[in-house]
Amino acid sequence: MENDNPRFKMFNPNQNEQIRKRDMYGKNAQLDADENKETAQLPGLQITAQDGELLDKHDSFYITTKSLLVLFQIMGVMPIMRVPKDAQTTKRTTYNWISKATFWAYLVWSLESIIVVKVGKERYENFQKSSNKRFDEVIYNIIFLSILIPHFLLPIASWRHGPQVAIFKNMWTHYQLKYLKITGTPIVFPNLYSLTWGLCFFSWGLSFAVILSQHYLQDDFELWHSLAYYHIIAMLDGFCSLWYINCNAFGTASKGLAQNLHKALEADHPALMLAQYRHLWVDLSHMMQQLGRAYSNMYGIYCMVIFFTTTISLYGALSEILEHGLSYKEMGLFVIVGYCMTLLFIICNEAYHASRKVGHEFQVRLLNVNLGAIDHSTQREVEMFLVAIAKNPPIMNLDGFTNINRELFTANISFMSTYLIVLMQFKLTLLRQGARKAVRSIVKAIFNSTTMLPDEEYEDDE
Repeated sequence: MENDNPRFKMFNPNQNEQIRKRDMYGKNAQLDADENKETAQLPGLQITAQDGELLDKHDSFYITTKSLLVLFQIMGVMPIMRVPKDAQTTKRTTYNWISKATFWAYLVWSLESIIVVKVGKERYENFQKSSNKRFDEVIYNIIFLSILIPHFLLPIASWRHGPQVAIFKNMWTHYQLKYLKITGTPIVFPNLYSLTWGLCFFSWGLSFAVILSQHYLQDDFELWHSLAYYHIIAMLDGFCSLWYINCNAFGTASKGLAQNLHKALEADHPALMLAQYRHLWVDLSHMMQQLGRAYSNMYGIYCMVIFFTTTISLYGALSEILEHGLSYKEMGLFVIVGYCMTLLFIICNEAYHASRKVGHEFQVRLLNVNLGAIDHSTQREVEMFLVAIAKNPPIMNLDGFTNINRELFTANISFMSTYLIVLMQFKLTLLRQGARKAVRSIVKAIFNSTTMLPDEEYEDDE
């Protein structure tokens, strides 16, 4: 009887977990539950273990981007593995702490740590020895010490999120098969195969170019020091390439879904087809969110290292130019600044374009549907589609830390400018103090020379 009272509610032990999930994924927790029930009723949206062979056959995204994933395995950056083709499972990509790829990653990281620790130790000793020197000279050691940080954070930032990365890869695999079953056409990624191979070689080529330029432009950057930096810069380039490829793939999938939208409206049962398209779009939006969640720590550290290195490098270059003029050392620092800001711009710009293509452009296409030419149930599906877009915005978010878009790039520039203004004010103050000391010493020398002249004349007269 008490349970029938509408004022009271039976205690739910999982209430806190449901609230946490609702806050994390938005206000549509009940809507997601309803969508899951609806998905089980819609044809073409179910993926079973018997579809393992089909999943591998139609996973064109994995086939075209396999070169970058293999490169990450060789470098020990992300040791995920692909299951055999005959495996009867829907999880085609897996991660295990005791797999062959993971043990290889342990070995590679340990060997790289030997040279990184040796170079870092020498840099730190130079930093201690230069404690009595000018701050501008100490900065150079700080810059190259900060670039070594991502290597030591790799197990925490990358390997720890291996299961989330596997989930993201499986979401791509499942999505392509669903897309084929519903639309009747596969997702085609034009030029993605050659682009991925090109980015793999370009990542390492750019790494050698950036590090060797520092050896020739920086006086204290020895050639053997470069061995500790090649794999780190290549890793940063690889993550930038990974982000670029996934953002372009999101745009391609959204464009294909939008172009096939007329098929749903012209079908025999447009409301049912539109519901299937709506679920495809929601899956695509969830994949974009999962990308940020899977690589949240890595790209978070990525952005912080770029911000810190760029700010210190800019200050070091500008202060040296004010004091001694432009030299090769400052040109080396400008190379670092340009490299870091280019990576940050690519990440922010590609995330912006992916969110706009998946969200705004698809929404505009739905708003252009002539509601007067369709039946009432289809009109309702169009309205539900628009609500789903509003409730599941395709935002690239680093697990709640920050949104990746153009605003992040402009905010970084704003913060850098603020810190640079403060640092340059200290620099100008030091320059003024140095100038005053020089003037005082000159005046004092002149005064001493003038007082000594009468004494010398008096001695000559005697």
